[in-house]
Amino acid sequence: MQLNFDTMYRALCDKDAAYEGLFLTGVKTTGIFCRTTCTARKPKPENVEFFPDAAAAMAKGYRACKVCRPLEYPDATPPTIRSLLDELAADPSLKLRARDLRDRGLEPATVTRWFRKHHGTTFVAYQRLQRINYAFKRLNQGHAVTDTALESGFDSLSGFNDSFKAVFGTPPTRRGEVSVIDLQRIETRLGTMIACATAKGICLLEFSERKMLETEFRQISRHFGAVIAVGENPHIALLERELHAYFEGTLRAFTVSLDPVGTEFQRKVWEVLRAIPYGETRSYAEQARLIGQPSAVRAVATANGMNKIAIVIPCHRVIGKDGKLVGYAGGLHRKQYLLDLERGITPLLADR
Repeated sequence: MQLNFDTMYRALCDKDAAYEGLFLTGVKTTGIFCRTTCTARKPKPENVEFFPDAAAAMAKGYRACKVCRPLEYPDATPPTIRSLLDELAADPSLKLRARDLRDRGLEPATVTRWFRKHHGTTFVAYQRLQRINYAFKRLNQGHAVTDTALESGFDSLSGFNDSFKAVFGTPPTRRGEVSVIDLQRIETRLGTMIACATAKGICLLEFSERKMLETEFRQISRHFGAVIAVGENPHIALLERELHAYFEGTLRAFTVSLDPVGTEFQRKVWEVLRAIPYGETRSYAEQARLIGQPSAVRAVATANGMNKIAIVIPCHRVIGKDGKLVGYAGGLHRKQYLLDLERGITPLLADR
């Protein structure tokens, strides 16, 4: 499925974020090129042309829009925010208040708006979750409750106990009854993705607008008997590096450890998915034969749809037996992009 002119122009007029990263728009009357979600006034259809990437637009003499900044990744983390995140990752016990932000040249209200948009919480609450997550891991390493509370930046043991119980539903002394699934956002060329990981590996990787995301959160939380909380995780750190290399075209096989949630049958189907070579595709019927159940085509298709670890477990490599694209939770436009990327093709866009 190639994107045609009408589809792209409609996405441009609707500022449809689902098409971020798939094409850029050149405006003939101004000589600039924009991303899909640009807030500038929309040009007439006869005054636009579409490009697969910034290099193609600049090769035709267009310059980047100063409003939507198409040379940056969608939702890219500003350097100042990235600096804050790195600082907190290095020392989760930090408590940065409004005056600390101002000392760094930041407006507290701006920081709070960014965290509300990208993490669904305030900067203060984000820090608290980071400290609690850090404390939970320290306690599980055998550190004393009082020492952990102070080392995690809490002013009192009672405040630590209250915060711990608010997140995990149990006091620190009963932490053995609870486990944690770490959550982080990862920005990619195709939009923001949500990653979750246990101590064993990645258990979820989905595009942030996935309609089933909340249901999947409940499923993995129930399966592991765990609380999902924002926190650093070495598996997510490795996944972020590997995703970047994948989209740059320099990585063909992911090495990050996985901890998928599914039935025995689903996991068998997903193992077959992971065995599909980079740059190749399979049909549902071929998948069914490979697991030794040739009549289970529909069950295989359903299992593919239940995959919670996009791209790494490559359900995008499954197509219809007639060679056409079939359903993909991230959208068929993303599926086409991933397949083109793996075939070494610059994602091409159909002419009008």
